[in-house]
Amino acid sequence: MKVRVAILGASGYTGLELLRLLLRHPQVEITALTTRRDESPHIAEVHPQLTGQLDLRLEKLSTAETAERADAVFACLPHAASAAVIAELMETDLKIVDLSADYRINDRATYENWYGVSHPDAGRLGKVPYGLPELYREAIQGAKLIANPGCYPTSAILALAPLLQAGMISAEGLVIDSKSGVSGAGRNPKPAFHFPECNESFSAYSVGTHRHMPEIDQVLSDSAGESLEVLFTPHLVPMDRGILSTCYAMPTSQTDSDTIHQVLADYYREEPFVEVVESPPATKQVTGTNRCHLSARVVRGRVIVVSVIDNLIKGASGAAVQNFNLMHGLEETTALI
Repeated sequence: MKVRVAILGASGYTGLELLRLLLRHPQVEITALTTRRDESPHIAEVHPQLTGQLDLRLEKLSTAETAERADAVFACLPHAASAAVIAELMETDLKIVDLSADYRINDRATYENWYGVSHPDAGRLGKVPYGLPELYREAIQGAKLIANPGCYPTSAILALAPLLQAGMISAEGLVIDSKSGVSGAGRNPKPAFHFPECNESFSAYSVGTHRHMPEIDQVLSDSAGESLEVLFTPHLVPMDRGILSTCYAMPTSQTDSDTIHQVLADYYREEPFVEVVESPPATKQVTGTNRCHLSARVVRGRVIVVSVIDNLIKGASGAAVQNFNLMHGLEETTALI
């Protein structure tokens, strides 16, 4: 029997990528698409790429209506709005993957400080598995609610967590320099992301204030077994999609490139979506896939790990489907490449 799926907030880029993935998922039937707007456009009007592939309209559905029409939900809503809806959905039998930031941060004060809003469902913070299977697979399997990771954190955590767990690098002085394509800003128009503003330009933004920083701190602290703070700077690159993160760390003892490469390769040997490669990877190598490519060097006594992902797939919708598969006891790689 197929799992009936609803997508809450299906009009954005992550919604489109989810639909593309789920349309080829043999165990899924897409039964509901929601919007917070009053209009009910056909999905082909919102995403013309899906013309002839799915005959559904975006609707405003109540919790009861969603639960009646679906067995599982992907929530692609803005922060705070997502938790407000999920708090009600958790009273039903639905399984939920939340693509917002609402359940990623374990501490209420930290969430409210960085996101500037009161958390609508704070009692669940710290109790929801973080949806990065490479680190938390056992917690994800069979869970009712998953906090899907952010895109920048995925790229940085996959690069650094194994080395912290192995005690190969220091928890102090971690620097993460990340570049993202424009789709990372979402589909709603913003002046800085208009073509004349960002084309042929390259800029840093949210320096010291980006909301993914406490998420990276939290997960890498868990990997290190001690509290740490990273220095994270995101940059906007004039391309549609992709993230490249260059991560810098101090080794805890003398080491070399081959040793660091081998630690990463051993850690990810059985992982279907992480490849440790010899040459520094490029974003186009992973475009349209759920894969992360990593490459490591030791240069002048410092460890450098370069990580690339597709921000809309491994950084969002692909990871969500990977988590969905684990939650439902399905083959983890189903519908993903």
